[in-house]
Amino acid sequence: MHKMVGIAYADHFYFYLCSFKMHEVNPEIEERAVLVGIIRDNQTAEQVEEYLDELAFLAETAGAITIKTFTQKLKHPDVRFFVGSGKLEEIKLYKEYADINTVIIDDEITPAQQRNLEAELKCKILDRTSLILDIFAMRAQTAQARTQVELAQMQYLLPRLKGLWTHLERQRGGIGMRGPGEKEIETDRRVINDKIAKLKQELEILDKQEQTRRKTRGELIRVALVGYTNVGKSTIMNLMSKSDVLAENKLFATLDTTVRKVVIENIAFLLSDTVGFIRKLPHHLVESFKSTLDEAKESDIIVHVVDASHENFRDHINVVNETLADLSVTRQPRLIVFNKMDLYRQKHFDRFLPEEIKKELSEDFEKSMRSWMNCNCVFISATNKENIEELRNTMILMVQDMYHKRYPYKSNFYG
Repeated sequence: MHKMVGIAYADHFYFYLCSFKMHEVNPEIEERAVLVGIIRDNQTAEQVEEYLDELAFLAETAGAITIKTFTQKLKHPDVRFFVGSGKLEEIKLYKEYADINTVIIDDEITPAQQRNLEAELKCKILDRTSLILDIFAMRAQTAQARTQVELAQMQYLLPRLKGLWTHLERQRGGIGMRGPGEKEIETDRRVINDKIAKLKQELEILDKQEQTRRKTRGELIRVALVGYTNVGKSTIMNLMSKSDVLAENKLFATLDTTVRKVVIENIAFLLSDTVGFIRKLPHHLVESFKSTLDEAKESDIIVHVVDASHENFRDHINVVNETLADLSVTRQPRLIVFNKMDLYRQKHFDRFLPEEIKKELSEDFEKSMRSWMNCNCVFISATNKENIEELRNTMILMVQDMYHKRYPYKSNFYG
């Protein structure tokens, strides 16, 4: 009897996993998506447009094509449909006209909102969280990263159990579609809670193994590359360590932490490339990836990489600083690396400007950034290998200084 019950539970759990997959982007089908965002009282239309540009990049990374974006000015999301009824009708009409099969919401929506939108629009509904989870699942390579992603997926799935049952089309006898009773839903909730507990245990074991690995790294100074996603951390990692880390123009190209030993002028240190941060990163996702982000927490020096060419790089800096503060990463000395300066100049300087004027404007920008950051700053183009020597020299001086403070009697560390 117990065996049969176990099989039934396993079947339910397998169904939920399949249901979760239904909400992911399918690489075998052309995903034609529309994006939906709301403009709150404390936001401008331009800000929300930039958020939707980022969402479109997320969608592209996952394999979807953005056909159109919809925005609506609201004090707060509509309880039933996220957007108002008029905007919902507009989306519905466009969906039929343009053969749209996916609607992506630029927020985490409630299970009820998802059910209502699916019933009304009769297509796949993704929110920002499920889209990020899909990309994380694509990118995870190590056992630790895969376990972290699965844990985040289960935590996302748990409050959505009731909605997923509606996909079963089980016997709905009686008035008002009886469907599964509370008993079945509670059973499945228990199955997923057990799975979450098991994943947490697995993660704990993997974390301990990772901590042991960190301890075996000995007395070497640890430097962590952090930054908003897609700012060029992996390209810098490759330049500094001469390693081959995946570097491409996609969000979350790096998910697993990569650690390399770097030797410059006979001075050795460890350099780690961490997962990129992003705006509206769900709390449970940060929690799941806490062990990966511990690489930054336990580092001796933080190298914060910024995409200087992005029009909202100041917001990105604030997002990274807030995330680091949430992780209690505040004590380490920092180096701010303004990357993609070649693209910054292309965007902001008229190509007919005399070279001396361009140089003067670049110096003004650098001066203002140094004043704002109030710490070491370097301005480079990793792709064009511009000013990399200054980056190396600045980094090695900071590493030397750290060795000198930590091991004042071991001159072999710092020359």
